[in-house]
Amino acid sequence: MELQGKKINFLGDSITEGHGTSGADKVYHALLKKNAGLAEARNYGIGGTKIARLPVITEDRFDMDFNLRAPSMDKDADAVVVSGGTNDYGHATIPLGSIDNDDIQTFYGGMHNLCRYLVNEYVGKRIVFMTPLHRMEEKAFDWSEKSNDLICFVKAIREVCEYYSIPVLDLYKESGMHGNVRAWCDKFMPDGLHPNDEGHKIIAHKLQKFLENL
Repeated sequence: MELQGKKINFLGDSITEGHGTSGADKVYHALLKKNAGLAEARNYGIGGTKIARLPVITEDRFDMDFNLRAPSMDKDADAVVVSGGTNDYGHATIPLGSIDNDDIQTFYGGMHNLCRYLVNEYVGKRIVFMTPLHRMEEKAFDWSEKSNDLICFVKAIREVCEYYSIPVLDLYKESGMHGNVRAWCDKFMPDGLHPNDEGHKIIAHKLQKFLENL
């Protein structure tokens, strides 16, 4: 994919919004815009948001899941990059579901609904998902019977995207960052979850190469 002059929508959570960086110009999509010559890198990230639907929706922006927000994105984008799933796991309120589950209040169902919307709305445009990064806590929470390990949500993203033939940049597998590896945590994601400026440089570089090879 030729990136020069392209417009890309970035739908995501706090990492896409820029939490953990020193400024908006240090977020991965801003770096990608600069390095690849994008015309626009539109930030549709909201911290704490999920791909799946919460049982009760309030007017709080943090309740606005990806499926609710996707229709508000600009429609003239040449590509859409989606980065999410860590909050569906981390908040321990979203059932995982299964690949044949279309219930938007499960993670699999949320993924199916989001993928269907994107492939229909952006016909002929590039759609890409990025998996969650490794984080400090990845195991199921003992106090929630609905919770699953983070890897279960990563595998769900891989599986649903494969069904819709959507490319996946697997940051869980090959980002070179991990919240439980002290040296990497200190250098790239000091809070064990959100990449800092150096971490976002890695994401921007990997995403640019990934998109250019599509």
